[in-house]
Amino acid sequence: MHLFEPLTIGDVTLRNRIAVSPMCEYSAVDGVPNDWHLVHLGSRAVGGAALVFTEATSVSPEGRISPADTGLWNDAQQLAWTRIVDFIGAQGAVAGIQLAHAGRKASTDAPWHGGKPLTTAQGGWTAVAPSAIPFDVGYATPVALDESGIRKVVADFVAATRRSRDAGFQVIEVHAAHGYLLHEFLSPLSNHRDDRYGGSLENRARLLREIVAAIRTQWPAPRPLFVRLSATDWAEGGWDIDECVELARWLQQDGVDLIDSSSGGTVAHPTIPLAPGYQVPFAARIRREAGIATGAVGLITEARQAESILAQGDADLILMARESLRDPYFPRRAAAELGVRIEPPVQYQRAW
Repeated sequence: MHLFEPLTIGDVTLRNRIAVSPMCEYSAVDGVPNDWHLVHLGSRAVGGAALVFTEATSVSPEGRISPADTGLWNDAQQLAWTRIVDFIGAQGAVAGIQLAHAGRKASTDAPWHGGKPLTTAQGGWTAVAPSAIPFDVGYATPVALDESGIRKVVADFVAATRRSRDAGFQVIEVHAAHGYLLHEFLSPLSNHRDDRYGGSLENRARLLREIVAAIRTQWPAPRPLFVRLSATDWAEGGWDIDECVELARWLQQDGVDLIDSSSGGTVAHPTIPLAPGYQVPFAARIRREAGIATGAVGLITEARQAESILAQGDADLILMARESLRDPYFPRRAAAELGVRIEPPVQYQRAW
């Protein structure tokens, strides 16, 4: 079965093709992950996933989506992550970190508190973006990054990369999707700059490519490096799959190993044709035309569905989000459905 074949990417071999997708938990204090994150991520490793990603982990305080996001810009955060990474590895899984900057979508409350933008009095802060265009009605106008601000963003990603390495992570994913900062630079809907970071595709992709190059100085090949891209904005005049394929070609040349193919996020209220596996065609096209490994994500909920995606050559890896929340042991259930035996932890052997 393809779903339970090992996958080697760079110097890391995954025990199967199931990864836990980055999912924000909004449960950190001052960017420090805690017991919730240990149990949440650790249980998915026990559940049989091969690769367990952290939530979008900010490279700076101002890059958080909310005050309750995890971060990796200081020693306390690094130490806390090390404990979690060690536990994931002890279960036979690989720990991956998604490094992120929220851009103009920063400084919002947790979803269960409404998810609305926070004022300074509520503990919010000034968001930054490629252009001074708010994300939606009710959002403050972000500050357009100048050259100095851009240099700081690159430096923050590099510093977080060093900390990721020292904490023991084995895979880094750069978050350039879902309407956050790097996607904001890519999309013509959010990037109205007239300097070398705006206008042409080459210019709009410049910051992401600079960050990838800078990360590779501290995270050299063959250490696995992924990039999450939104393949489309689902909006006229926005970022689309044609530009995404071209960017994926460039990123492959830059040393990126896999494109984690998602969609949307730049427009506040898009019309998205939701259906099982609705984003898989994006992963398939990027894989086929850009010649780079891809991960498929989005309403993948069944073992045979995941197996079919891999068997058809549409992707190399299955990333599961909400289904992983519903069932931390999905890989073990999928193995049983597909007639594959995977060893349980010794503590659970009496049940198998």
